[in-house]
Amino acid sequence: MKVAKLYRFGDIKIEEIPLPEPSPKEALVRVKACGICSGDVMPWYIEKKAPLVLGHEISGEIVKIGDEIRAKVSLNEGDRVAIHHHAPCMSCFYCRRGDFVQCDTWKKSKIIPGGLSEYIVVPEVNLKNDTLKLPDSVSFEQGALVEPVACVVKSLKRANIKKGDTVLVIGLGVMGQIHIMLAKDFGAQMIIGADMVPFRLDKALEAGADYVVDVSREDIFEKLSDLTDGLMAQAVIVGPGNVDVIANSTKLVSRGGTLLIFTPTPPEQRLCFSVNDIYFNDITITTSYSCGPDDTKEALRFIENGVVNSDLLITHRFPLEKVKEAYEITAMAKNSLKCMILFDN
Repeated sequence: MKVAKLYRFGDIKIEEIPLPEPSPKEALVRVKACGICSGDVMPWYIEKKAPLVLGHEISGEIVKIGDEIRAKVSLNEGDRVAIHHHAPCMSCFYCRRGDFVQCDTWKKSKIIPGGLSEYIVVPEVNLKNDTLKLPDSVSFEQGALVEPVACVVKSLKRANIKKGDTVLVIGLGVMGQIHIMLAKDFGAQMIIGADMVPFRLDKALEAGADYVVDVSREDIFEKLSDLTDGLMAQAVIVGPGNVDVIANSTKLVSRGGTLLIFTPTPPEQRLCFSVNDIYFNDITITTSYSCGPDDTKEALRFIENGVVNSDLLITHRFPLEKVKEAYEITAMAKNSLKCMILFDN
C-alpha cells in the first residue's frame, strides 16, 4: 500500500509498504479522506517526530475487524467511520476529571502507520473509546473534519463564553473559521475575526463573523473598542503560536474575560506580560490542546446538523500522490483553508 512519509520538513515521499494485518483486538480501515493539519506545517513541532507517516484527521471504511474487539464495540465491516488518532483509557485520574488529553493512554495511543496511508490499523482503545460511525448524510470529507472541529468544541467550552458575550478570533485559518462557525452556539452575541489575509477575512464573513479586522491596515485595539463601546471582548481566541501576539492580545480582553491560547509556540519562546493588568482585571488565561471523546461526538453533531460548512472549509482536494503540494499550500497560509487528501481505493 502507498503512504506519505515525512523525513524532514518539506521532504515528503510516497512509498510502498506491506499491507498491515490487524490483530484480533484491532481493525483494518481503508482510508477515504485525510485532512492536512496546520500543526504538521510547524517545523519545530513535526520534525522531531520524523521519520513518520503523516496524517491524523481521518475517515474511512472498516474492511476487517478482529474477533475479540468485535464483541466489545458496535462496529462491523463496511461501517463508515471517523477515527481519532488518540483515545483515553476512560478510567484513570485524568479521565475521571474529564481531562482526557492528559491521560497517559491518550498520549501513547496512535493509529498505524498514519492517516496518509491507503489503509490503517486502529488499536483496541481507539475503537472502543473514540471511533464514531458516520451517519449516511455525512460524507467522508466531512468525517475527516471531526477531529479539527472537536478541537474547536473543546476550545469554546474552555473559553467560558456567556450568553451575550463578544468573541474575538485572532487568526482566520481553518481553525479560526470553525471557531466563528460555532461561537454563537456557545452563547456569543457578536463575533469578530482578525487576520491580515483578504481571502481569509472574506471567508470569515461567510462563516458568520459579524465584523472582521484587517490587522495590516487597522488598529485592532481601536476597532474592537469602537465595536464594543469600550468593553472589549469577553473571550479572545488566539490562533497564532506567537508570544508577541499572545501578549498583545491581553489588552483586547474585557474585565472578567478569558484569553484562550489555541496553538503552542516554539519551545524556546517565553511569554511576558503585566501580571497586575491580568490580576486587577480578573482576566483568565487558559489553553486548549486537542480534544477528547466528548468533543468528537459533539463535533459530529455540529457537522451532521450543518452548523459546520464543510464547503467553505475545504478549499483544496488532492490525491495522495500530490500530498507535497497540499502541504506547501497549507504552509503558505494564504488563499487556502483546509487541504484534503482523498483516496480512490
